[in-house]
Amino acid sequence: MSTATTTKPADTPAAPAAGAAAATGEGRIGLRANLRHIGALVRRNALQIKQDPESMFDVLFMPIIFTLLFVFVFGGAISGKGNQGEYVNYVVPGLMAMMGMNIAMGVGTGVNDDFKKGVMDRFRSMPIARSSVLIAKIVVELGRMMVAIAILLGMGFILGLSIKTSVLDLLLSIGLSAVFGASLMWIFILLGLTMKTAQAVQGMAMIVLMPLQFGSSIFAPPSTMPGWLQSFTDYNPLSNLADAARALINGTPIGNSVWITLAWSLAITAVTMPIAVRKFRQKT
Repeated sequence: MSTATTTKPADTPAAPAAGAAAATGEGRIGLRANLRHIGALVRRNALQIKQDPESMFDVLFMPIIFTLLFVFVFGGAISGKGNQGEYVNYVVPGLMAMMGMNIAMGVGTGVNDDFKKGVMDRFRSMPIARSSVLIAKIVVELGRMMVAIAILLGMGFILGLSIKTSVLDLLLSIGLSAVFGASLMWIFILLGLTMKTAQAVQGMAMIVLMPLQFGSSIFAPPSTMPGWLQSFTDYNPLSNLADAARALINGTPIGNSVWITLAWSLAITAVTMPIAVRKFRQKT
């Protein structure tokens, strides 16, 4: 008489659950892997630009148009007719601040458009850190910003810009503009994740950009403005950035403008980056 033997079913392995967690990108990802993901996404975004060279038109032509426009339209009125050369050294450092803000606006519309195309949903299904997708976008846009600033400075030298300090000070002014520009990109990424359409992002961005740009010391000294506008200009972070870049290039007293700009950059990033990453993770 044979006795039947029963076998206890094996426990279900935990690997599928771990795999599911990795697929959703919720698992802990090390710094090295995170950097590798960012590098791969930067390469992907750069290849997109290579395949679509028209996306660089704003970076290539915006600095040329703005420099010519403001030097020859406002230069004579502010520095006197025939003295536009003096205005070049005033406005070009300010335009460096403006470049970062205008390029940052494009980040928001790009993120919104990527969600509409389903690109972001594909990224969110991969076992990568959510922040790496957004950081890669910022890295590429900072590269575009450096191209724009290089063209801006080239136009400035053609029109008579002179560096009265040193190359190191010039590089410091460029770096300061990049740091502040990167912080602004987090604001516009958040707008891109919040607004329903790219047109809405662009419209909201213009509402924010116009008062900040023209209510600053970028184009004209605040002393020429009404008292109430001077008060706004004094607290405008773009004014601090423009003043810091202007002081580094022209050798004028820097004061606290550099530290105030860095404080603004840190505060904006600390507030908007976590919110943007969380919004990116939860966006449907």
